[in-house]
Amino acid sequence: MKIAVLLTTYNRKQKTFACLKNLRRQKLPAGVEIEIFLTDDMSPDGTPKMISHFFPEVHLYNGNGSLFWAGGMRKTWKHALNSDAEYFLLLNDDTILYEHAIEVLVTSIRATNNHSICIGSTMDKDTGKISYGGRRLTSHRLWDSYFVFSEDEYKQCDFGNANIMFVPRPVVNKIGILSDDYTHSLADYDYALRAKKAGFSVLVAPGFLGTCTDDHGNNWLSQKTSLQQRINYLKSPKGLAYKEFLHFIRNHFPLSYPAVFCKLWLKTFFPFVWEIFKRKIFADNLATMKF
Repeated sequence: MKIAVLLTTYNRKQKTFACLKNLRRQKLPAGVEIEIFLTDDMSPDGTPKMISHFFPEVHLYNGNGSLFWAGGMRKTWKHALNSDAEYFLLLNDDTILYEHAIEVLVTSIRATNNHSICIGSTMDKDTGKISYGGRRLTSHRLWDSYFVFSEDEYKQCDFGNANIMFVPRPVVNKIGILSDDYTHSLADYDYALRAKKAGFSVLVAPGFLGTCTDDHGNNWLSQKTSLQQRINYLKSPKGLAYKEFLHFIRNHFPLSYPAVFCKLWLKTFFPFVWEIFKRKIFADNLATMKF
């Protein structure tokens, strides 16, 4: 059984090196092998040269410098489709897998007869808390969710981050790969939601499968910045991705569209008001978070 590991990189050579080096340490189940596919989006720090020298087994492809995360992963995945892989492991290059991670993912998928996507949870090494993983919606009609996590059980969820996302080929055969509608973020959320609509389930594997620092920080800018800077951030693919985010909400949570529209502009025009509002939301929802 072959697993295609999919990555995209840009300008963080040391993190990419650590991720690839760690992949070699995986304790794979009997009969399982991995094949690594990676797109580098014209990193100026020498990442491609490093990969070619230290990891010659990696299938390395070059981007045009403007792929961002989703575009880079689509390019990687398209190449991997030509392999004989039965499974596809989407992996962030700043994620360090624990040595048993792939074994846990394979076990989970086999238990569902290849009818599930499996999300792996990652821990922030500095805080010891969950940084990325699977999320469950509080309502299937509204855009509101919380992390799902268990140390020893598989849990159903609705979508999750592709820092660790394990996808069997039957899912790809039915719904394809990541959507062209997204430049950077949201493509992984959209993929899992589309899979559920197509009749597949989405699971969170038990325990933490690796470490990854949540480097997103606040997804809005402080009131100390200029209005033009905040508008630029609103529209940026690595900021709030205004058009793509509204497209995502319209497709999956149309009832939340008016509220999300207002929230995006509230963040932009009155960030100090949003900060107060956000603290209240966090306090109100803290009790509903399930781990």
